[in-house]
Amino acid sequence: MYDNITIEFSLSCSGDLIYLRESRYSLILKDMDINLLFSRLWDEYSQNNPSVKQIHSLFESEGEELVNDHIAFRTLDIDKMNIDKLAEPFISNGYVQKGEYYFREKHLYARHYELPSDQKAPRVFISQLVLKDCSPFIRETFYGLMNEMNSRKIESAEMIFKGSVFCPISFETYSKLREESEYAAWFYVFGLRANHFTVSINNLRKFRTIEQVNDLLKSHGFILNSSGGEVKGTQKQLLQQSSTMADIVPVQFREGVYEIPSCYYEFALRFPGEDGKVFSGFIEGSADKIFESTNFYTRK
Repeated sequence: MYDNITIEFSLSCSGDLIYLRESRYSLILKDMDINLLFSRLWDEYSQNNPSVKQIHSLFESEGEELVNDHIAFRTLDIDKMNIDKLAEPFISNGYVQKGEYYFREKHLYARHYELPSDQKAPRVFISQLVLKDCSPFIRETFYGLMNEMNSRKIESAEMIFKGSVFCPISFETYSKLREESEYAAWFYVFGLRANHFTVSINNLRKFRTIEQVNDLLKSHGFILNSSGGEVKGTQKQLLQQSSTMADIVPVQFREGVYEIPSCYYEFALRFPGEDGKVFSGFIEGSADKIFESTNFYTRK
């Protein structure tokens, strides 16, 4: 059924650090089963973020079967890799745009997509950095990198699996980007990949409140994003969210190996509105704080 899929990897290792030299997926995503698409995204996300599998195992040990509420991506508002491009494989599988969101202080714009034919399918949340609103340094950095890039590196048929798109990367550039935008710095290093998956608390049996979920995570040593409080949103807003802080992972920069935040795990609890329907969108004020799960911090 999937004879049109080929995967090519070249890996080299040094100690605990793994370098992904080249990763190319040749596939026609519109012909790929949506479950396989999410499975591939999950495999890459969980393999490169140690706490994800630990948290997954923790909930399974409590007798829970985890359901994904949504998956998120980050990108730039550049034609070759903007929201429209990243959304293509989902739209070709029946997803439709639902909400759009603005985060003016962070210079971000986002949309979310849903699959009308399957109410249990994960939502897809895609955000992009609005470069015209950023500093000259950020604009010049990304436009320069795009001009230097081989155009074949960015193809919509494989884009959501691409991962890091800029090579080599500089820790000095990463640090300067962080001074204005943690989002820009994260994207510079990690690129086009699943930024996070999200556990649906609505589908848990034992842990029915977000506080119970957070207490379980903290009791096992996981660090939560406390920006704006550990719980973002209220029942009145019909959505409560929390998240871990991103895993700290070693990354090979031009100047050497440095440990920086990568991806994180989110948890969402949705409530029904006056019409009896469970809220399916997102709250800008809460999402703004969730973005900060990838802010730079040092491991204690």
